[in-house]
Amino acid sequence: MLIADDQAMVRAGLRLVIGTQPDLAVLDEASDGERAVELARSLRPDVVLLDIAMPRLDGLEAARRILAFPEPPRVIMLTTYDTDENLDHALRSGVSGFLLKVSPPEHLFAAIRSAARGEVLLDPAVTERVVDAYRRAGPAPAPGDSGLTAREEQVLRLVARGLSNGEIAATLSIAEATVSTHINRLLAKLGLRDRAQAVRHAYESGLVRPGDTGA
Repeated sequence: MLIADDQAMVRAGLRLVIGTQPDLAVLDEASDGERAVELARSLRPDVVLLDIAMPRLDGLEAARRILAFPEPPRVIMLTTYDTDENLDHALRSGVSGFLLKVSPPEHLFAAIRSAARGEVLLDPAVTERVVDAYRRAGPAPAPGDSGLTAREEQVLRLVARGLSNGEIAATLSIAEATVSTHINRLLAKLGLRDRAQAVRHAYESGLVRPGDTGA
């Protein structure tokens, strides 16, 4: 993976912490957004960990450019600035994670592994804010005809609840490979790029509402 943060001590700390995990490895570091984009293009890491506040190019714009690559890596935002605007921009760009720098290492490891699997993981505090935002917005409109099958809608609901492919497979008593197939098909039908956009669509369309717990 690639780490990008303008503070050398933060980069060193992240490298040290990530290095404690036998299945995770840091390929290189960047001290600004421009360099992060360059390294992401040349090194082709599986995951890029981006700070938001960086010189030359901020993390949000760096994420947008990296995710525009033909075969982009997964991107996780790691920041002190957990504003609604930053979160909204990050989710719209299609990042696979949004963590606060005060998050425990276990959350960071989980986010990296989830991103590598093509899944999305948000800091628990951030997730609560996303749900609260939808709750404040009032009742969502009834979902229209999405063109999805009943099973694809079930899978989308579970994706929006934050379940991994393995957890969805266990919930629906189907193979994990079948879950991947359903997700790929529903993304194609809805014109979405990844799970982050799928989660957003599920809430905005009214297919899932804050507080839903069933499939």
